[in-house]
Amino acid sequence: MRVIAGTARSLPLKAPEGLDTRPTTDRIKETLFNILQPYVPESVFVDLFSGSGGIGIEALSRGARKAYFVEQAPKAISCIAQNLAFTKFEDRGIVIKQDVLAALSGIHEKELDIVFMDPPYGQEHEKRVLELLRHLPCVTEDTLIVVEADLQTDFDYAEELGFVCTKVKRYKTNQHVFLRRA
Repeated sequence: MRVIAGTARSLPLKAPEGLDTRPTTDRIKETLFNILQPYVPESVFVDLFSGSGGIGIEALSRGARKAYFVEQAPKAISCIAQNLAFTKFEDRGIVIKQDVLAALSGIHEKELDIVFMDPPYGQEHEKRVLELLRHLPCVTEDTLIVVEADLQTDFDYAEELGFVCTKVKRYKTNQHVFLRRA
């Protein structure tokens, strides 16, 4: 696992040991950021269920102004801190050691530009997060929400929560679903 592009290009990143995290592969990360690239420079980026922090660090490397890393697993938090130090992004990366739902209420930004989440599959975390995001004033019609989910995860409920699906990118084993407030 490495940083794909930007100021920290090619730097290797650590991943937490064990099966508790599922780092996004370099190929999928590259495809994702090819889609996100117009929105990343100078953005406020939120990486929920951060794991190694690879997605948020990629955003910082590509010019995000600030990235929040929300994670509660101690091994993952340690890994994020090490990766931020190694890539020299500690000054723009904010690690929040909390449950995602509690942490979101504590992010005090005027507007979030990109919210990325890669929750554990099959537990409906994405639905609970979207239920909270629809009420946050920092999530506007301009905020891009990206959910990494398995191919079986259905987002039919998104519209009734006030979100519109703008794009779905499918891979062999998972998908990225792009949402905005309606």
